[in-house]
Amino acid sequence: MASAELELQGALVVRLKADAPLTVLVQGRVYDQPPTPVVYPYVTIGEAQTLRDDATCVSGAQVYLTLHAWSTQVGFPEVRKVADAVVESLHMAPISLPTNRLISIMHRQTRTFRDADGLTSHAVIEFVANTEKPLA
Repeated sequence: MASAELELQGALVVRLKADAPLTVLVQGRVYDQPPTPVVYPYVTIGEAQTLRDDATCVSGAQVYLTLHAWSTQVGFPEVRKVADAVVESLHMAPISLPTNRLISIMHRQTRTFRDADGLTSHAVIEFVANTEKPLA
């Protein structure tokens, strides 16, 4: 059985690539590792952290997920639109996982800033997912 973190990553990529409003913005450019050269704007799957959250009869976890949106358009409007589309697609989404059970996924925060190159607009989009392993 795969970890909830790994199953979530796969499910998020599938959901984001199928999301019509996001597709209008990024044309399906949702990556784990973007190609070189990359076409902007795009979304990457970023860091994750899993914290066990077991109870007497349940093996559970909280999975903290970070996604990134990138744009080279002047200012922040495009990257904010992409980040908002990611949030709309994933916040409280009914996502099925292959072996684990997703109880909920909730948007925690989005930070938008200019990258060190002075040209790239960057949004960091954070979620927390509560998951359970099936009973053995």
